[in-house]
Amino acid sequence: MDKFIIQGGKKLSGSIAVNGAKNSALKILAALILSPDKCVIKNFPFIEDTLGAIAILEKLGAKVEINREEKIVTIDPSKINKTELDDLLVRRLRSSILFAGPMLARFGKVKMYHPGGCFIGRRPIDIFLDGFKAFGADIKMSEDEFEVSAKELKGANIFFPKITVTGTEAMMMTAVLAKGKTILQNCAMEPEIPVLADYLNKCGAKIKGAGTSIIEIEGVDKISGGEFTVIPDRIEAGTFVIMGLLMQSEIKIENCIPEHLGALIPILQEAGANLEIGNDYIKTKPSEMKAVSVMTHEYPGFATDAQPPYTLLMTQAHGQCIIHEAIFEGRLFFTDQLVTMGANIIMCDPHRVVINGPTKLFGKKLTSPDLRAGITMVLAGMTAEGQTTIENIYQIDRGYEKIEERLQKIGADIKRVKE
Repeated sequence: MDKFIIQGGKKLSGSIAVNGAKNSALKILAALILSPDKCVIKNFPFIEDTLGAIAILEKLGAKVEINREEKIVTIDPSKINKTELDDLLVRRLRSSILFAGPMLARFGKVKMYHPGGCFIGRRPIDIFLDGFKAFGADIKMSEDEFEVSAKELKGANIFFPKITVTGTEAMMMTAVLAKGKTILQNCAMEPEIPVLADYLNKCGAKIKGAGTSIIEIEGVDKISGGEFTVIPDRIEAGTFVIMGLLMQSEIKIENCIPEHLGALIPILQEAGANLEIGNDYIKTKPSEMKAVSVMTHEYPGFATDAQPPYTLLMTQAHGQCIIHEAIFEGRLFFTDQLVTMGANIIMCDPHRVVINGPTKLFGKKLTSPDLRAGITMVLAGMTAEGQTTIENIYQIDRGYEKIEERLQKIGADIKRVKE
């Protein structure tokens, strides 16, 4: 398995472009199953998670054409001839649950293994199965897999007991071909949701309210294919902004949508970040950071995916703060590795840590526990004095395309070593 070796303390300069959003690309790869027509996807991020989703489609029978140079993927789902998803691929990809709704809506049944992904606390699939039942589907469960079937899906009124991004998107996609009206309440409002709805509406769906807490879908008999452009990855953009601040460097983060970063930018500015913000870029400048406490929250609040790099940033800020991870239990466990590097972090419980800073960090041998903590290990290695080795970087590759090559271009001393 590959690993990263990083020599820390290097100043950064220049520009780094944000790639297409993982969480936007994964949703369109599921949504295109709703129609037998071709879908052309532009600004596509070629990362482990999206390639895994493409592999699922190919196993189902879809025809896929890839143009890496132009970042375009063309998928023809007309030849899909299976309703059972590949077990091995599903177990590696948490978002594979998103395929269930479109498969059920178009083919009337789907069978799949319980999905995998990052281990960052409990993420049950009950909310999806309960939603399918509300549409009139039957569920058969076993210890390892489940099967959903329905002769006809009927519109439903669904109130999400807890705000859920993938749950909102899954039920929205399922409702597109259901008979009658569906009303979804207490919906997530992340930018990827209205972008997906806009695409589906252009293809013939009737969706209103996406991006608000209430979404209404009037079912249609069929939709067509179309062209979709993946929006810039707001989490990657925020990670790069924090990277510039950590390294006390002037870098320009290009091809981003600053307004999509939600609460992150005003909180960074409150903490002393000197940022120049344009329509499609953010430039970091050397800043003296002070400690500011945060609690993660659904969009447009402070994103849970931005919490790990922000936690690292606070180890270099002046003062004391509390990081409260309110979304995923156990997502703060990665801080143990920062402590081995010299950080002053006290864990109160699985949801809260207290940080006192600034503290000098020293290079260590680390392991990437999950996607967002993994990229934080990279930033920690860049910040630390000496050499840092990071193992299990497959987790980082799941969300950041050729990250070492992109960081090398702005001055980072990082290399991938194959074992």
